[in-house]
Amino acid sequence: MTQLAWGKRVSEQFRARVMQICAALNWSEQHANWLMACMAFESGESFKPDVKNAAGSGATGLIQFMPSTARGLGTSIMALELMTSEKQLDYVEKYFKPYARRINSLSDMYMAILLPKYVGAGEDAILFSDGVAYRQNAGLDANRDGKITKKEATAKVQAKLDKGMRAQYVL
Repeated sequence: MTQLAWGKRVSEQFRARVMQICAALNWSEQHANWLMACMAFESGESFKPDVKNAAGSGATGLIQFMPSTARGLGTSIMALELMTSEKQLDYVEKYFKPYARRINSLSDMYMAILLPKYVGAGEDAILFSDGVAYRQNAGLDANRDGKITKKEATAKVQAKLDKGMRAQYVL
């Protein structure tokens, strides 16, 4: 691996574990950068296992595990919060395993976290257009047309990838 986005923000063990995940899931080095960008976005660039969702959804951690997701992975939000970041990566891997073959872009990786049914969908796929879900995600509606596309939803994660590749963060 020549460069890992956000590599300077995490431990050597964390970086190595990310690369192990990519190898186990048959992902490329680019997937490693996408994963780091998603975790940077979801954790507010902290890469902490106990970072909570600011909107109060109950989600926590590196990829903002929801309580039901944690249970489905055989753990709990409390257990995830008490883990090291490196240990929580075991659950990140377990979470992504069912989607691994279908993740071919940063937007697919992020959709696996946000709305898994859109993994593999086109960039113009409309994720939200009304109701509570739209209102909760309205900040992602870049052109304010009342619709949030896959591309729009991923734009902030792309910004995290771009930032994470800057000299002060990449390793």
